Amino acid sequence: MLNCAAIPDGLLESELFGHEKGAFTGAIDRKIGRLELAHEGTLFLDEIGDLPLELQPKILRALQEKEFERLGSTKTIPVNVRLVAATNRDLAQMVADKEFRSDLYYRLRVFPITLPPLRERRGDIPLLVNYFVDKHSRRLYRKIETVSSETMRALTRWDWPGNIRELENFIERAVILTKGSVLRAPLSELDVPQESKPAQDSSLEAKEREHILRVLRETKGKVAGPAGAAARLGLIRTTLNSKMKKLGIERKDFM
Repeated sequence: MLNCAAIPDGLLESELFGHEKGAFTGAIDRKIGRLELAHEGTLFLDEIGDLPLELQPKILRALQEKEFERLGSTKTIPVNVRLVAATNRDLAQMVADKEFRSDLYYRLRVFPITLPPLRERRGDIPLLVNYFVDKHSRRLYRKIETVSSETMRALTRWDWPGNIRELENFIERAVILTKGSVLRAPLSELDVPQESKPAQDSSLEAKEREHILRVLRETKGKVAGPAGAAARLGLIRTTLNSKMKKLGIERKDFM
């Protein structure tokens, strides 16, 4: 597995294809890349939408011709790999914007699987809540046995703009705050309207903008890092920056 967004562009080619000794400054030994290590197996590339344009032809060649070269070498290495890729970005739109190669896009779409956002499958939220409560309770040595119906209703009503990552981060924080056997969730962070209040006529986009602004204010404008807004929202930094640009969020709005 390789997360294309978690590795700097300058190192990603070496991680994927490997390099020869002396291929660049600091390359003191030969390195076998992830592609070669996955020979006759499966390689999972997460956040494929963040793969730099200059590396996309090399991935395409490895898939179509079943061969590649290590960085700093002219020797062709045969490889047979099943590639599984995932992204939360709109690759079709990226192709239209010339940000992703169309030939690689269609090569990857052999068997596409689209996962709808949590707001479109609210029936999955209770299952995920129970799973994450059990997972983080075990890890943190807590004995949490139940989630109140009021809490579960509130979690189900929230739109979760950060999807499963945001939900898991929220549940982990709730487990940390809980002292007894019933989950204590900081529902005020979700700003879920009470059932007695009339439904507000705000759009989903406006709610998402408000939620992101609140988190940015809580993190004092810090976007990246473990304590940054991106981590709080369950997003990668580049995705949050894209959302901020799309929603018209500027620094003066939260600082």
